Amino acid sequence: MSINIVLGLIVMITVLLAVSGIRVVNQVERGVVFRFGRAQREVRQPGLTFLIPVVDRMRKVNVQIVTMPVPTQEGITRDNVSVQVDAVAYFRVEEPLRAAIAVQNYLFAIEQVAQTSLRSIIGKSDLDDLLSNREELNKGLALMIDSPALGWGVHIDRVEIKDVHLPNPMQRSIARQAEAERERRARVITADGEFQAARKLADASAIMTESPGALQLRLLQTVVEVAAEKTSTLVMPLPVELLRFFERSARNAPAGEAADQAASPSERQSEEQPAVTDSVTPELAPSRPSFERSATESAAEGGALRTT
Repeated sequence: MSINIVLGLIVMITVLLAVSGIRVVNQVERGVVFRFGRAQREVRQPGLTFLIPVVDRMRKVNVQIVTMPVPTQEGITRDNVSVQVDAVAYFRVEEPLRAAIAVQNYLFAIEQVAQTSLRSIIGKSDLDDLLSNREELNKGLALMIDSPALGWGVHIDRVEIKDVHLPNPMQRSIARQAEAERERRARVITADGEFQAARKLADASAIMTESPGALQLRLLQTVVEVAAEKTSTLVMPLPVELLRFFERSARNAPAGEAADQAASPSERQSEEQPAVTDSVTPELAPSRPSFERSATESAAEGGALRTT
């Protein structure tokens, strides 16, 4: 009876030890086994694994990509500008065995390396690079952090600079610089437009000079456009041809007057006589005898008065 009890206890202890040696490794983890304190080369993969009770001890290492914010670092750029820069680092464990035994805490180690590398990048860069050339700085920062991290079994996927904080006077200076640059570009664009417009006007002037008809058509088009506005006062320019006609007429007028003065008086009288005769109307002819009779009667009456 006592033997059966002893055997039962042995079996129970064996089962308990066997159950206590069963471990589960998750999909995002890898297991590093230490047997009697010595790391085993074989890394346990995800799934169910068995450890020797009391002898083996397993440490799980996460192999997911870790997002680590880098605290804000203050530094002076190469062109002596005080700035505050913060960043974010993305990394993952590629060699779980080395990450477990090469460094005590690889997360803390990566954070410290990221901070020192960020300060180094600030001191080697200009302010313009921090503001406009971040892609190259991100690559350089990732290489600086990845170099020591490879010895810890960690690979730096990428590092990105988040924000660059500038002092208020520097912000105002940059704003003035940007405004001056925009004004310069606007002036260049305006000057270019005026140059092109002047060139087009010169071409149009040359074409109108060669063909006067085009100038007349342009004048008529302008008149039509102005006439459409009822409240507008239209001032019409005199054509040059009309002015030339008046000039020729003024020159020919003195020559005609001299010819008239040179003509004889008889010729002028002969020329004027038809005009006088023609101007007398038939109604005035019968009135002459009556006028003569009235004059004769008046003379006779006057003679009679003198005889008395």
